[in-house]
Amino acid sequence: MSTPIDYGKLMHRAMRGLIQEVLQGVQDNGLPGAHHFFITFDTTHPDAQLADWLRDRYPQEMTVVMQHWFDGLEVGEDGFAVTLNFGDSPEPLYIPYDAIQTFVDPSVEFGLRFDSHSDDEDDDPDPSDDADFTEAEEEHHDAEVVSLDSFRKH
Repeated sequence: MSTPIDYGKLMHRAMRGLIQEVLQGVQDNGLPGAHHFFITFDTTHPDAQLADWLRDRYPQEMTVVMQHWFDGLEVGEDGFAVTLNFGDSPEPLYIPYDAIQTFVDPSVEFGLRFDSHSDDEDDDPDPSDDADFTEAEEEHHDAEVVSLDSFRKH
């Protein structure tokens, strides 16, 4: 019996590759123009690294902003490290791409959302539901699913 194509997993990999490429550009050249990112990630991910006081404050998920001040951005194959300012206290973080739940750049109304699931779950009836392209609106308050039909050539 052949294994079906897992489109959800393939979409996750592609979208996380896009995030890696964007962050690599920022590492190399800085944030261009008004671009900035809201990144929500799962603080319970085994490879996420953050200070104990941040993990205590955000036991499930945390949203960080990369905009005016960040330091030491290092983009790797499996995740990225960055130092961010929390109430005048610089704190290093390591965020695995697999821990990212949303990645939004409100300056251009772009966002990605990853539905939380375990990669080894086989009971998902529709793996295509695992990954959604979203268009962020109004500083990450609402999201709209973008139909892939609008990108197809006729």
